[in-house]
Order: sequence, then C-alpha cells, then structure tokens
Amino acid sequence: MQSDTKTRLEERAQVWEQFQAIRRTAEEQGRDLTAEELAERDKLNEEIGRLSRLINDEEREAKIAGVMSTVSESPVSRSAGEAPEKKDDGYDGYDSAFRRWARFGSDGMTAVQRQLLHNRFFTATPEMRSLGVGTGSAGGYAVPQMWRDKIIETLKLIDSVRSVAEVISTDTGAIINWPTVDDTANVGAILAENTQVTEQDVTLGTATLNAYMYTSRLVRVSLQLMQDEAFDLDEKLPRMLGARIARIQNTHFTTGTGASQPNGIQTASAIGKTGLVGQTTTVIYDDLIDLVHSVDRAYRGNGNGKFMLNDLTLASIRKLKDANNLPLWQPSLQLDKPGTILGYEYVVNNDMPVMAANAKSILFGDFREGYLIRDVTEIQTLRLSERYADFLQVAFLLFLRSDATQQNAAAYKSYRNSAT
Repeated sequence: MQSDTKTRLEERAQVWEQFQAIRRTAEEQGRDLTAEELAERDKLNEEIGRLSRLINDEEREAKIAGVMSTVSESPVSRSAGEAPEKKDDGYDGYDSAFRRWARFGSDGMTAVQRQLLHNRFFTATPEMRSLGVGTGSAGGYAVPQMWRDKIIETLKLIDSVRSVAEVISTDTGAIINWPTVDDTANVGAILAENTQVTEQDVTLGTATLNAYMYTSRLVRVSLQLMQDEAFDLDEKLPRMLGARIARIQNTHFTTGTGASQPNGIQTASAIGKTGLVGQTTTVIYDDLIDLVHSVDRAYRGNGNGKFMLNDLTLASIRKLKDANNLPLWQPSLQLDKPGTILGYEYVVNNDMPVMAANAKSILFGDFREGYLIRDVTEIQTLRLSERYADFLQVAFLLFLRSDATQQNAAAYKSYRNSAT
C-alpha cells in the first residue's frame, strides 16, 4: 500500500509539472493560452484531483489497517474447561470472554466467562446499567479495551472534525458546563517597585456538554461466517460499527444545530470574510487572504492554522492563482504530508457545505483550540441472537455517547459566500 501511494505521489508530481509547463510556455511566449492548451490544462487538473483522492483514500486505509494490527489477536478458547487468559483491563480475561460471547453467544461460553461479563456489568456505574443493554438476556456488554481502541481510532480516521478538534473522555454522561474563553486581548504589564499588581480578570463563558446516544444501527452477520475462525471478528466489527457512528457524528460535529444534537463547528463559526456580490459559488485569492488574517496570529501561527472545506470547494481553490500567477494549492511529494493552501494545511470534510448563496463554506483557524468533543468512556455493544435466527443471522449494534461544542469563537472563522 505504501509503495502504491508513493507511486501515485510521483505520478501526481509529474502531472502537476505538465500542468505548470503549459502556463510557463505561454508566459515565455507572451501570449494567452490557446483553446487547446486550456482544454489540456482542464484534463490535467481533473487527473490531479483524481490522484489526490486516491492518495487520500489509500493513506486513510493504511492508517486504519495500522490501527487494526496494533492489537495482537488472542486465540479463542475452544476447550469447555479452559479458563480465560488474564488481561490488563482490570478484569481478568474480559476481552477473551467478550470475544467468545460475540462469536458464539452466551451458550458458547464457559461459566467462568459468563461470570466475568456479568461482574463487569454489575460493577459498572448505575448510569451504564440503566441503558438497558448490559444483561446476558438482552445480549449486550461494554466492549473491552482492545475493541474500544480500534473503534476510537476508526472514528478519528473517518471523522474529519474529530481528527483536528480537542477530544475529552468522561466516565459518565453527566451534563458538563465547559468553560469557553478567548484571552488574546489581555496582556501583562511592567510592575514598578512597591506597586500593587492590578487585576486582569479572564472573562469565562460556559457551554453545556450533554451525552447524546449514537448507535451504529444493525449490522447482520451470518452464523456460518461467525463460526468460521477465518472471519476476523476483532477487525471487521469494530471497524464497520465505528465507521457508521463516525459518519453521523461528523455530520453533527460539522453542521449540527445544537438542539438535541451537537453544535457543529461550522454552525457555531463567526464570519471572518464575506464574498462580494456575485460570489455565490466562488471564492477569490483576496478573500482567502482576508479570511486567514481575520484570525488572531496566536491561533494561525506555529502550524496550528488549517483550512476546512468540502472537496468540491477544494477543486475550485486549486484553480486560483496569486498575484504572481502561481497556484494557491501546492501538492505534497511526501507520504502522510497533505498539500497546502497559501502554505497552510487543509482538512477535506465533505459534510461542509459546497459554495452556495450565503453558505459558510470554508473554515480557517486552530480547530483544536476552537472546538471540543466529549465522549463517554464506556462503549456498549448489543448482540441480537434471536431476532434474525430464522435467517441464520446474528445482529450487532454499537452505542457511543458523545457531544461537541465550540469552546473558543476567536480561534477560527468562516468564509461566507455572497447572498446574491
């Protein structure tokens, strides 16, 4: 995979050079581009976009594969009298017992393994038990640490906002009043001898963090596949279930209304620049410069400043040039190193609106400082053994409780297209 991605990086660099060469030739000859040259540039531009999407997809797949391989698979106990192995999650053999339960159900477990799962449930918080998914008869338990790690990493790799925001975990889903603050306007002072220090209060606001229950919905797996040891349960299920939750969370973390769902990073953003009349579906070089400088340098410097935009918006920006007729977008030639816009990294988030009348279509700033995601530590999964028994299938659901909110409005701003 890595060699394939490197090859595509080299291919993209070659196409980019051809793209640039057409412009340089016309400039050297002191003329405009011909119709044939314009058509060729459009074709090359499309090829650059195609290769960029392939590179991004391959790098994401490689990261996910790396996450899945970090936890070594433990063998499933096959002997009815074999005691589960010990693990460091605070519950001896819990992950082994959980794996056995997930694959074969309660009937396929030893008495010791069933007791381990019940002990974990009944020593959990009352809040967790009240969710109603923690009894053997209902078929659900909290996932072990090895599954949780894979689920969380899958969320990070698929959820664009989560990959750049600050993320905290709490043991319960109790409502949190989180402080919000922008202290960039406050400065220190020189203190004269024998002079009392003057006060400079920090003005704190608060944002409420709930714990909304997200579910993956049902994933059905055939009994034959479940009983096949070649089926990698520990890789497939956390990834599939986690990816589903990541998609809906990213939508809410981006454009959520804040009413019975998270307040999205785009929804909460302050306007840093509005396009001139007529720029309902466009952005120009000067707009991007103004957007960058609408954010305090404390938040855009030191590698913290990033753009966030839809892939279609990125395609438009890739056609823009600066005052020296040089493209604003620059491709990367290194693995795991994204391209840049005006020298700043960018995050492609297709839950961001495409450019349209009055749309806040581009964000820029320090998203980690500006936006907060809260997860509840316990992640539960539910196994439905009977519902689809006549189809010879077992169904799984995943539950994760999360919320998100803006924590510093000054840390990032948005570009809004013109209304008309």
